[in-house]
Amino acid sequence: QCLLSGSWRSNTGCRMVVSTLGKDSRFSGSYLPGPAAGDSELLTSPLEGSQQDTGLAPQPIFSFTVNWRLRGTARTTVFLGQCYVDTNREETLHALWLLREATDSPAEDWKATR
Repeated sequence: QCLLSGSWRSNTGCRMVVSTLGKDSRFSGSYLPGPAAGDSELLTSPLEGSQQDTGLAPQPIFSFTVNWRLRGTARTTVFLGQCYVDTNREETLHALWLLREATDSPAEDWKATR
């Protein structure tokens, strides 16, 4: 059974710590980007999310949002993925993400989402 609580590290050095996993399958914690982010302005940022009930899906789908703590700009990233347990009982997360930056006008909207 895959549980999200604990500390996770990505292949790019980002670190996610899930500190609270509630009975309602909601979780919170913090996210710290790794050196691959290349932005010294990024600070440890709060995250909030939820996962499927592990009674329904032992390798649950999850989602979480990070509202970045930055100086001078607003950014939010959403992650959507699944937690897997392999034959060695090793847990891994596979996720996709979208990053949204605030823009000053609708004309700049095209460049706001990555």
